[in-house]
Amino acid sequence: MDIGSTIRSIRKRKNITIAQICEETGLSQGFMSQVETNKTSPSIATLESIAKALKVPLAYLLLRKEERMQIVRKDERRMTSSGPDRLKVGHLSATKNVRMMLVELPPGTSTGEQPHAHEGEEVHLVISGKIYAEQGEDSAEFFEGDSFSWNACIPHSVRNVGEETAVVLIALYTETDSKPEWYS
Repeated sequence: MDIGSTIRSIRKRKNITIAQICEETGLSQGFMSQVETNKTSPSIATLESIAKALKVPLAYLLLRKEERMQIVRKDERRMTSSGPDRLKVGHLSATKNVRMMLVELPPGTSTGEQPHAHEGEEVHLVISGKIYAEQGEDSAEFFEGDSFSWNACIPHSVRNVGEETAVVLIALYTETDSKPEWYS
């Protein structure tokens, strides 16, 4: 964990000097310098006072870099294709257990001839178009603004039954950080 670098980065971004932190926390400049260079590990109580002086939540100082906000700009999205119809999949963002993607289904295309299953739970929001979704004995048509969800371990399929490209926002939650093969 690189708490010291995080503290230094926040302090510099906010134009706060080490002296100002020390004045507010009662810590010595030498100690703060050692904290910022990761030469010493402060106690939780000390971190709490440093966080207060920096006006950030204590928990933020404890996050690893990969746990912090991840930004994916529209023009930087990873794009893949999926299934026999090569559906266009835009990977929006992800955490260890949640992935979000935009899937484009041209008219008449689907997620596959046969329903498929994989680990996790999915939530879908139809952004545009008209789709037909099926899982087991349940099925329905969905239009712009409609949403649905399911446990993905039950075989399911989605088909564009409209005359224009359908766009569906999908959030996928998995217990592990593994990805279903269609996600890659």
